[in-house]
Amino acid sequence: MLGTAWDYQDHLPEFLAKLEALSEAGISVCNPPEVVRWNGDKRYLKSLADHGLPTIPTLWFDDATRSDVAIALDAFERDRVVVKRQVGAGGLGQHSFARDALPETGWRMGQPCMIQPFLPSVMEEGEYTFVFIDGAFSHGVLKRAAEGEYRIQSLYGGSEFDYTPSPQDLAQAEAVVAALPFDDLLYCRIDMARLPSGELAVMEAEAIEPYLYPEQGPRLGKRLAKAILSRI
Repeated sequence: MLGTAWDYQDHLPEFLAKLEALSEAGISVCNPPEVVRWNGDKRYLKSLADHGLPTIPTLWFDDATRSDVAIALDAFERDRVVVKRQVGAGGLGQHSFARDALPETGWRMGQPCMIQPFLPSVMEEGEYTFVFIDGAFSHGVLKRAAEGEYRIQSLYGGSEFDYTPSPQDLAQAEAVVAALPFDDLLYCRIDMARLPSGELAVMEAEAIEPYLYPEQGPRLGKRLAKAILSRI
């Protein structure tokens, strides 16, 4: 079971090679290497959008410049955008720019990236996490950013709270899991944020090494153990 490989985004080819070697040696890996390969690049969000799932509007770039940020602001008709790595985790290497605070002339992201409109709901309402074990919903988490910060990770001062989703919100998360091109996931974490329309949009579908928030899921251990035993 993959655990604390939290720097895989900086060594993805080597990480995948190690997982493939384990698999070829007959060692069962959860989640499997083909899942990691698919999930390691955020372009998987395109396939979820193709399934009709609500996602955050996204522009994709092999690299991005100051001009690209300005183009994205106009394309989204927003005053603020977020630039993320296509292969990234934990908000590392992420930037947020405003129409009146563009990056410096000559700025480049320096790697394949994605630009999305900034969602005020992330700061006002928070980000919602849905943890699934063996395809079944386990528990929910509400993540809120620190004052003046838009990133919700604890690394940036964010906080986590128990969250019992409404039937409608849970159904939206379950629809994401159902659309994933794998039906044997030991674990999966769906992160979502609310659009201005009121519906939840997929921010991430994490199936590599997501933190599963046991603090907010007191029955997580038993559920995970049962799912692991069924695979032995």
